[in-house]
Amino acid sequence: MMNGAEALLRTLMNGGVEVCFANPGTSEMHFVAALDRVRGMRPVLGLFEGVVAGAADGYARMADKPAATLFHLGPGLGNGLSQLHNAMRARTPIVNVVGEHATWHRRYETPLASDVAAYARPVSGWLRTCASARVLAADARAAVQAAHGPPGQIASLILPADCSWDEAGEPGAALPPPRRRAVDDAVLQEVATALRSGEPTVLLMNGAAVRADGLHAASRLANATGATVLADTFTSRLQRGAGRSPVQRFPRYPEQGAALLGQTRHLVLVETVPPVGFFAYPGQPSWLTPESCRIHTLAAPGEDSVAALETLCEMLGAPEDGATVQEASVPAPATGALTPEAVGQSVAAYLPEHAIVSDEAVTSRGGLPEATAGCPPHDWLSLTGGALGGGLTVGLGAAVACPDRKVLCLQADGAGMYNVQSLWTMARERLDITVVVYANRSYRILHHEFERLGLGDVGEGARQLMDIGEPTLDWVALGRGMGLESHRIESTESFNSQFAAAMQARGPQLLEVVL
Repeated sequence: MMNGAEALLRTLMNGGVEVCFANPGTSEMHFVAALDRVRGMRPVLGLFEGVVAGAADGYARMADKPAATLFHLGPGLGNGLSQLHNAMRARTPIVNVVGEHATWHRRYETPLASDVAAYARPVSGWLRTCASARVLAADARAAVQAAHGPPGQIASLILPADCSWDEAGEPGAALPPPRRRAVDDAVLQEVATALRSGEPTVLLMNGAAVRADGLHAASRLANATGATVLADTFTSRLQRGAGRSPVQRFPRYPEQGAALLGQTRHLVLVETVPPVGFFAYPGQPSWLTPESCRIHTLAAPGEDSVAALETLCEMLGAPEDGATVQEASVPAPATGALTPEAVGQSVAAYLPEHAIVSDEAVTSRGGLPEATAGCPPHDWLSLTGGALGGGLTVGLGAAVACPDRKVLCLQADGAGMYNVQSLWTMARERLDITVVVYANRSYRILHHEFERLGLGDVGEGARQLMDIGEPTLDWVALGRGMGLESHRIESTESFNSQFAAAMQARGPQLLEVVL
């Protein structure tokens, strides 16, 4: 008979889970040992739990199925919570396996004793503590099913150590493929009436709707009815580039969002919620939809938004060839001073087809969205929950999911330090990933927010909490120390040559761009 850990692994694999991002401890050793007896699960070690959680997020965004994570007790899970928050906001399917003390040991006040469920609950759509090895396979199967949704969510299974080592039953059977719910006919009629009204109408979209097929159908609708199509400010996976239908993102700042929606009479939500301000600001609105605007939900998260958009096209007579398609337009490499705008232009000049961009450039984004609009088709992954540290980790996971595609991490230097251990895993797994670090030696976003809040000049005390230049972070040393080929870039010409070479080569590289 197999033990609980073996039954758990076999059940996960029967459910299509093929990768486990992990940082284990003593309570998880039977799971670790089972990896040598149950072949087929790829274990990927992260040196910090934030790396583990963020990598699982990036993997599932690109693989369209969950990875497993393995955390060591409550403190280990706690270390990963910021990146699990981002995954929750992205509606990413993840199966968390969180080790716990053996059932009979939990009564004691050991140093690592904690309320694991309390740590897991805020980010988990499904949560269960296994009671015995005999039910572990059923619990694991339920966790995988819950993670898939749709919509995707985090399913957290708390695993007492004796449930791993005790004798277990048979592993759980394979699951049927997840299916999205069809949108009700009455909803389709309601939205069709709004689109026919001739009144200013906005479609605000996320989820599957901002992939190629959804954007194409939405563009057909917009051109047939005069509606405006917008994507959420932060999308889990946006498909863009030449040959695809372009979409404008909803602006981040509340005064811009309120102005954009000022004349709107119908707001149609497609796998998203009504827009609100990212932060509160004195004298600025939090709720951005005008009172005179009627809100319609075409498709809630988990519903078949693409089929709904395509059905509306049929109902409204939108021609099949009526979508706007982005023309191919690749700029020449930049010249002159090394600025974020120059970097963005040169990134666009050399970005390969089917690249995956993990974007945490923050204030150094410059003109990146505009410069890359007409590049060969690519996927763009955003920081969905606002918790910094996701650029490297999400890119890492995406590279594990898509080994045949180039991954590009556009990384602000301050945010990059949150999960810098990602570099080590990139090197260990020999991932085809290029990291561009924008080294401006500052939490520049805090300077922007300080100014927006009208707080006057930045004094010496405030500067101590917003600048990171003393001592100067040496990203080349950090990258090389963790096994990456790394280069310091101090001119536009140097960036052009190094970035072009990195896009042609395979394997992990880091370019520190000194701004």
